[in-house]
Amino acid sequence: MRTVTLSLLAALSACVGDSALYPPRPPETPGEAIADPSPSRVVVHATITAAGLKKALEDNVPLAGEGVLPLLRRERKFTWRRGPIALKFDRGRVAIELHVDANVDMPVGSIDAPLDFHIGAEPVLTSEYKAKLQSVDVRVTSEGKLIRAVDKFADVLPKIRGEIDKKVADFEYELRPILDESFQRIARPIEFPLGDATGCANLRVLSVEAGPTVLADGFEKDLAFIVAPSVTLPCAHEDKAQPLPPLANVSSIQSGPFIVSIPIAARYDELAKAMTLAFTDGRLFFSKEHPELYLSHPEVYASRDKLVLKLRIGGPAKKFGLSVDMNGDLFMTGHPTVVDNELRVPDLEPTIETSNFLLKLKTTIDSTDIREQARSALKLDLSARLKAAREKLSTNLTFGSGQGCVKAEADKIEVSGVHVHSEYLRVYVGVTGRASLYVPCP
Repeated sequence: MRTVTLSLLAALSACVGDSALYPPRPPETPGEAIADPSPSRVVVHATITAAGLKKALEDNVPLAGEGVLPLLRRERKFTWRRGPIALKFDRGRVAIELHVDANVDMPVGSIDAPLDFHIGAEPVLTSEYKAKLQSVDVRVTSEGKLIRAVDKFADVLPKIRGEIDKKVADFEYELRPILDESFQRIARPIEFPLGDATGCANLRVLSVEAGPTVLADGFEKDLAFIVAPSVTLPCAHEDKAQPLPPLANVSSIQSGPFIVSIPIAARYDELAKAMTLAFTDGRLFFSKEHPELYLSHPEVYASRDKLVLKLRIGGPAKKFGLSVDMNGDLFMTGHPTVVDNELRVPDLEPTIETSNFLLKLKTTIDSTDIREQARSALKLDLSARLKAAREKLSTNLTFGSGQGCVKAEADKIEVSGVHVHSEYLRVYVGVTGRASLYVPCP
């Protein structure tokens, strides 16, 4: 029996040399992994509170002013100083009320003119990201008897009203700085590791849209960044700043949480690097009967609609007191699929050549162990891998500045499909998230 076993192992040793046990992989075609994303919307609900809008008006409408008006055949100087601005919202318009104390020079002395301004306007956001007031309607009243008398022969009230009217009409609240920072953060690629591999989440911004204005104790608007999102392994992006596109006002934007569909394009060499997470120091020890046997050097490539996994088997196989060094290539093929956010190849099986090879080794090595270990090594929990990207996405898009703050959350990741291409694997992932912009920061 010992002689038979020795002869068998010697024959097996000749079988497991460096010769290939499967036709070589197809010739590699140079090129990048192409994500080819479809546009998605990242919706940001922007809120300029009543306090924020009031502060902006206080900062932009001067506290005082002066001018001249024709009176008694001469130009008379007048000055004015306003009080605090009172702000409220009335039937879709901003209502501004302020008291102005004016003084008009007269031939002898001067006339004090207490004026009350009632201003109605419609808030809008321009294509240059400026919040403005349009359709300004200014009404001025005065309880001063002298100013009403003077107004009969001088254009006092209209003149002063024109001064205030112009200041309100020229009012602008610049949202570009905080939106530009949001834009640059969205456009900046987010790197994250996948074992020895490195991936990039890229949210290339195509355009920015703004929905209708809602007035509810503040100025609220849905903004949508139209993005072409993708994740590539390895990183494939232009490290170049993008200009903020002009704002496009549209009739409607879907409010609430948004879903961004992200295609993940992974080159097979990077997928092989990610597989090494299941290996220890580059080796995967798979056999309880032969604890020194190992699989190493994983390679992944495509053959038609299947993945091909090539593994090197090595180490000594010991039996009946004898030892044979194993050194050969194993090839397995299967169809990738996604089950509960996990990339698997459930039908991964040895090729005919590898099956014949393992059949010859049946008395020494359990081929089922090799298959199960290979299936496990090629099983990737994509949601766990993307957790870092999700956290970075939320962190990178959440920030505060002197003007306001942006808060974002990526809530859920769901893998929807996987497709085999000749040079890369494409996986589709849906990310559900929320984002808000506040001026000022709550």
